[in-house]
Amino acid sequence: MTGVDSEFEAGAPLTRRELRNREEAARKQPSRRLTGIPKAPPSGDAFRGAKLKSKEHKESLKAQARARAERQSAASRPPAGPKKSLKRRIASKAMSLSAAVAAGLMLVSTTIPANAFYQEPLNTAPTAQAVEIQALTVGTETKTVAVERDAYTASSLADQIRAKYGSAARNYAYAVNPAGTIQWPFPYAAPITSGFGPRGGCGYCSTYHNGLDFTPGAGTPIHSIADGTVVDISNGGSAYGVMVIVEHLVNGQSVKSMYAHMSYGSVAVALGQQIGVGTIIGTVGSTGASTGAHLHLEIHVEGVPVDPYEWLQANAN
Repeated sequence: MTGVDSEFEAGAPLTRRELRNREEAARKQPSRRLTGIPKAPPSGDAFRGAKLKSKEHKESLKAQARARAERQSAASRPPAGPKKSLKRRIASKAMSLSAAVAAGLMLVSTTIPANAFYQEPLNTAPTAQAVEIQALTVGTETKTVAVERDAYTASSLADQIRAKYGSAARNYAYAVNPAGTIQWPFPYAAPITSGFGPRGGCGYCSTYHNGLDFTPGAGTPIHSIADGTVVDISNGGSAYGVMVIVEHLVNGQSVKSMYAHMSYGSVAVALGQQIGVGTIIGTVGSTGASTGAHLHLEIHVEGVPVDPYEWLQANAN
């Protein structure tokens, strides 16, 4: 053990001076380390000095950083050009003012007409020449000129068809040809009691008859007047009673024949059936608005009712 260790073991107390002397001796001899003696804290003056040095060091670092930032900013700015002289500045402002004045003068010259600043003397202005006024004289004698117009008449399709197949004569004599492509509804000349056109009405009869009435006798077979298609069948319930309509094509025209007032249950054709000339349609009866057994035959050409007698006389062969 060292002498210091032996003294601590002996329990001999040391004064403050002795302790400072020992610390100074230990600092002068760094290779010798004391064991068991705690290091004394720095005094107040030494602590304040170290703190002051640390603050000064920080301020120095901040000053160096600011200096570097200023140098970098100066290096990034473009070099300043040479300052313009006073004369050049005055000349530049004068040129700007001259350009503005020139632009104003140009605006005035383009917006004001050329004769705005010139007024022609009154005594030199041209005067209007006297012009003779035209006069119109109307004579007292007038002439009337006759206007020639072409004569014309207008008639509907129904009037034209009725004029062609009208009941001009009431002589109902006719001949029958059973071998013809268009035939009368009976194979012999049956009596005709009422023709097409105006007639004296009865209690429930029409004043204008659109058909032709044949009276061959009740139960007499009725024949189709031409080849065609059955387009309508009625078994009663109307003024026509039991009725059949057949559509034909004659001379390029749509012709429909209607057979009315037939006997109940006598219809011998079906709806949509294709039939030939002379095919039995039904039998003569007195159904519907009828005063006795007869066949009411109607002929419609292109939808217009015509006189069946005149049409059959012109087309039956």
